[in-house]
Amino acid sequence: MKDEPDPMSAPASIELGVRPSTYTGILPCQKIREMVAGGEIVAATGILSHQAIEPDQIQPASIDLRLGDFAYPVDASFLPGKGLGVLDKMRELDAQYEEFRIDLRAGAVLERGRLYVVPLMESIRLKSDVSAFSNPKSSTGRLDILTRLIADEATQFDQVEEGYAGQLYLEVAPRSFSVVAKSGTRLNQLRFRRTRGETPKAITAADWRSLIATGQVANTPYIGDRTGMLPFSIDLTGARPGALIGWRAKRHTRRIDLERRDYEPLDFWEPLHFHRAASLILDPDEFYILMTKEAIAVPPEFAAEMVPYDTRAGEFRVHYAGFFDPGFGWDAASRRAGSSRGVLEVRSHEVPFLLEHGQTVGWLRYERMAERPDLLYGQDLASHYQGQELRLAKQFRASQGV
Repeated sequence: MKDEPDPMSAPASIELGVRPSTYTGILPCQKIREMVAGGEIVAATGILSHQAIEPDQIQPASIDLRLGDFAYPVDASFLPGKGLGVLDKMRELDAQYEEFRIDLRAGAVLERGRLYVVPLMESIRLKSDVSAFSNPKSSTGRLDILTRLIADEATQFDQVEEGYAGQLYLEVAPRSFSVVAKSGTRLNQLRFRRTRGETPKAITAADWRSLIATGQVANTPYIGDRTGMLPFSIDLTGARPGALIGWRAKRHTRRIDLERRDYEPLDFWEPLHFHRAASLILDPDEFYILMTKEAIAVPPEFAAEMVPYDTRAGEFRVHYAGFFDPGFGWDAASRRAGSSRGVLEVRSHEVPFLLEHGQTVGWLRYERMAERPDLLYGQDLASHYQGQELRLAKQFRASQGV
């Protein structure tokens, strides 16, 4: 194997060059298209509203998954475990589960505080060297809808083992708002990782220092003490006195149709503004939309994921939809981080918790792509959240005067 280009040879940016198709790492959009063409990702059998994979489902490093025809209310979250399919487990828990199914083909309400299992429109046939991982889409997280992928015989959520062939299901739990969903609604996305092959050069400490120093992953010189892990902090001041710094979900609202794009934010959210203390007390189990102090970016050769918070830093959670496609926040002209902030879905657990401006609340973990994608978030796609600051889900219009 030929030596890789030295990632430190060009001070302006890290370049990986053209990678052979056998490199490990996150698979890019062109490989996902090949998987669709080769029958590794197909429309599931048994879905009445049977539809082929749509081109716009494919993102730079993931594919959007679509809700199928029916949602099944369940009393508890579950994993089927070895030897059992998801529907087999549901039948074991409730022999009459099919009688209570909800038809999504014309749209139906999924109630806040209830739990549902929805067969997805897609099924997969993974090769022996490819695994899959799921996460909620950004708008799903910002609406406080908890989603978790389930596969037949799964022993953990949101992960599919190498060589899996079968149906996919989604556990859906609206938490702050009741929602109207229908067949074809996209709540989560699936990404693929080649687990065996020519292992790409890992992100070294020198690589990481260069990425930070040249402003490719953030507009901050702070590296932290973990290679490939970008610490991010909370912005509770905004750009001016009285600036909008966040939103808190109202407890009693009407339902949200997930296909609409014109809701008035103030009907569903309470705006939060900067005050002198530059701090915010999180009320237990209230849901907040906040943003990072740092502008962050994902260069084209990388993908990034928010990692679970460390409970030693406080009993709160700062993300539900934590995957960042290659190109997020990336300014192609300057080859640096642009103006995109990380938007955080925040909930405190058990007790009130005091957040202060500039407090570190999480980490963004960077991983090399198996190949550079031929489409980038924001640059080649009409990406809704590119250049974002504090932004609600796409179902809400921009609110003036708050």
